[in-house]
Amino acid sequence: MRFVALALACAAGVSSSALASMTFNLATGNRAAQVTFSVSGNNLQVTLTNTATYDATVPTDLLTAVFFNVNGAPLNLTRTSAILSVGSTVYGAASQPASGIVGGEWAYKAASFANGFGYGISSTGLGDFGSGDVFPGGNLAGPADPDGPQYGITTAGDNPATHNGGLNTEIIHNSVDFVLAGLPNGFSESSITGVRFQYGTDYSEPGFTVPAPGAAALLGLGSLVIARRRR
Repeated sequence: MRFVALALACAAGVSSSALASMTFNLATGNRAAQVTFSVSGNNLQVTLTNTATYDATVPTDLLTAVFFNVNGAPLNLTRTSAILSVGSTVYGAASQPASGIVGGEWAYKAASFANGFGYGISSTGLGDFGSGDVFPGGNLAGPADPDGPQYGITTAGDNPATHNGGLNTEIIHNSVDFVLAGLPNGFSESSITGVRFQYGTDYSEPGFTVPAPGAAALLGLGSLVIARRRR
């Protein structure tokens, strides 16, 4: 696995009203993705974006899940919301989801996943996510559980006029904001030790792990940029 670029940015708030956040960026081959974890009180916001610039042509171009690990005691988080980020849209839908709510198409679960991660957010089943794991919001397409490519996140450069086959379904262009409630008091975004981006609808399809800074340095996985700032 070759990482062309790997960046981790951490912004720490200096007051209780400020957001503390950590962003992992992946670029390998023509694939690129970003996930930002923002802490606000006892809520964790996760923003997942497919930042690749090429035109998507097959379901394995869709970013369908992100997994993460956390140091310390296990988290007991509650699914609160899954909403299209500002500027995002759904290709292939007869109408855009009301208030941007896509929770019925995305799931969150804490488990001992086969890929070595303990927490996951996914738009597809992967054999692990089911109807009991979805965020609040009604089913928008397909079965009433996360399954298939629908509502996966397509590339930033996707042209819906070229869709055929597996991409002739509802897919998200840009990104989704997820909110999970129940963080313990004093939780720090620096407790997130690594992430894994999953594409397609099966674990056998492309997936890429982005480790924490120390692990990246030890493994020599490309360049690592760490930026810290206070606001």
